[in-house]
Amino acid sequence: MPQGDSPSHESDPLRDASRGIRLQKALADAGIASRRRCEELIEEGLVTVNGRLVTELPAWVDPVEDEIAVDGRVIARPAKKAGGRRLIYVMLYKPKNTLSAASDPSGRRTVADLVRFPGGVRLFPVGRLDYDTVGLILLTNDGEMANLLTHPRYGVHKLYRATVRGRVADEDLSKLEEGVYLAERKAARQAGRKKIGAKRTAHVGISIVKRDAERTVLELKLEEGRNRQVRRMFASVGHPVRKLIRVGMGPVRLTGLRVGEWRELTRDEVSRLRKTVDQAARKVGKTELRDDEKGEGQSRRKRDPAG
Repeated sequence: MPQGDSPSHESDPLRDASRGIRLQKALADAGIASRRRCEELIEEGLVTVNGRLVTELPAWVDPVEDEIAVDGRVIARPAKKAGGRRLIYVMLYKPKNTLSAASDPSGRRTVADLVRFPGGVRLFPVGRLDYDTVGLILLTNDGEMANLLTHPRYGVHKLYRATVRGRVADEDLSKLEEGVYLAERKAARQAGRKKIGAKRTAHVGISIVKRDAERTVLELKLEEGRNRQVRRMFASVGHPVRKLIRVGMGPVRLTGLRVGEWRELTRDEVSRLRKTVDQAARKVGKTELRDDEKGEGQSRRKRDPAG
């Protein structure tokens, strides 16, 4: 039988729905692309299962036991955490008018509504993205990873691409990079203050993608995430944001998805994320250790008698 030809239904394990999950789902779960794009890859003749070319759907596989390859490259098999709980990391291309939360009492659509992971696994968003902003948001059941990615002390950056009205002058870009004062309305309300406070933004890395008289397209690297920060920053220098998309978090970039679609991170993406947060955690730990040693030294000097 030539490679790619299908055996009879009775003898073909890929036609046995009881043995696992659909092939395109296994590919999407492995982070190859969205399920729709994975179907196209199969039909284009780029996918093999245990060395056999598969071009027709439906096809059923066991992602743990079967060797699945895309364009000759074997995909990673699902990993298990000690104790049997699998750690899951999902990338979602968040659409507008979607809340970055696991649920909403008001009934608004949330990112969790868009990511229905098999087996009823509960995933939680890593940080948040403004309600009307589109782009990359991660969801996971790994609380430790989520904390390391979002806590300001670890400094994991988020990458945005913004299109703003008009030509932004170099002096305005320098001002934004160094930090501008933005009102802290929420903090003021919570503290019961009548006066609205203001806080300076942290350093922002800015690079110009395109600039002309009508618009400026820029990439921004932020290590903090205040409410509507990018929009408010550019409004403060007279250049309203026309389009904003988050395209990265740490070493991970928004790829292989259309708006509203999701996929699992690849093994390489998870590895790079872990490396980033581990380095950040070690750096913070060393800084805290130096501060502790400095404090202890000062205390000893105060206690030690002169002479």
